[in-house]
Amino acid sequence: MKLAGRGRLFGAINATSAAAAVSAIAALVAGCTSGGSSSASSASPGGAAASSSPAATSAASSATSPTAASSPPAPVSSGPAASSSPPNPGPGAGTPQCATRSLQATTGISQGAAGSIYQVIDFKNISGAPCTLFGYPGVALAGGTPVTQIGAGAARSSDAAPTTITLAAGASANALLKIAEAGDYAPTDCHPTASTYLQIYPPDQTTPIYLAYNSTGCAKTTAPPQLLIGVMQSGNGG
Repeated sequence: MKLAGRGRLFGAINATSAAAAVSAIAALVAGCTSGGSSSASSASPGGAAASSSPAATSAASSATSPTAASSPPAPVSSGPAASSSPPNPGPGAGTPQCATRSLQATTGISQGAAGSIYQVIDFKNISGAPCTLFGYPGVALAGGTPVTQIGAGAARSSDAAPTTITLAAGASANALLKIAEAGDYAPTDCHPTASTYLQIYPPDQTTPIYLAYNSTGCAKTTAPPQLLIGVMQSGNGG
């Protein structure tokens, strides 16, 4: 998608409600993709790579977005475990689900609108063989030493139904994350806490990816939820 097209979309996001902003970003993501079988990488110059876990190195690369790349020390993960996506109907025999170690996560485009940040998260298949994704990733903010989850995991957007995505080697998929501003909640209801990572569980996986990312999380569960995640979609979101 040309930059002029992105500018028009971002202008539309700033003029609409948060709900409309989600739809606008989702449209951008769809317009930027070339299908789940195409090879892609993060188009954001500030995209950040992530390791599958603080101890893992197979899916690690250096991060260049919100904070310097580093694997967090000894994380203590409390969820949003295994992302518990709907049952995967499967694309056909012989194609396994994408394991955490098979994926590299990076930040794609982002845009602020209506008191929230809309952040695309890209997932690239680095395994060298096809694999599948279905449903929702589990996402939460995290920080501290040792690194722990901050507040509740992301609720799920119902804007689109899950579909099975087959990722060829080197191909990408993406999901759109909404992060509401912690300052929009009463301090006693939110307990605002600085976060330095996105804690990401690929669909149906129990091992997280930690992606360097500065934000402020609500350590106390809030209503409405602070985080909202969309379904996995084919292609690179940038």
